[in-house]
Amino acid sequence: VLLVFFGYTFCPDVCPTTLADLSHAMQILGPKKAAQVQVLYVSVDPDRDTPDRLKTYLAAFNPAFLGMTGTPNELIAASTPFGIFYEQHEGTAATGYLVDHTATVTLIDKEGYVRLVFPYGMGSELIAADLDQFVK
Repeated sequence: VLLVFFGYTFCPDVCPTTLADLSHAMQILGPKKAAQVQVLYVSVDPDRDTPDRLKTYLAAFNPAFLGMTGTPNELIAASTPFGIFYEQHEGTAATGYLVDHTATVTLIDKEGYVRLVFPYGMGSELIAADLDQFVK
């Protein structure tokens, strides 16, 4: 089972909250079931999110989480089928730019079909309960 989430490591709120929820959901599932789930975090900020930065960032939540990014054209090609919107905008002097982005997690089943889209803030217990149905 694949969970796909588009975000960026400099995100001040949505991304760390969602990744913490996904990490906690894996703990609720337990090691045997969690081993059947892969979280894939796709950065929409390729200028700042290098592979090393993604690896370090994701390891703080769960070392099994995978991160990737790409060129602007690759990101458009990857995000569009998921209905993901993202747009860079000016931040403050401290933050530089920020990126507004869709905050959903897409569940793809073992056969490769999109089965669920989790809205932001759903919570780890509900995510774990749904995942449990797909890893049985």
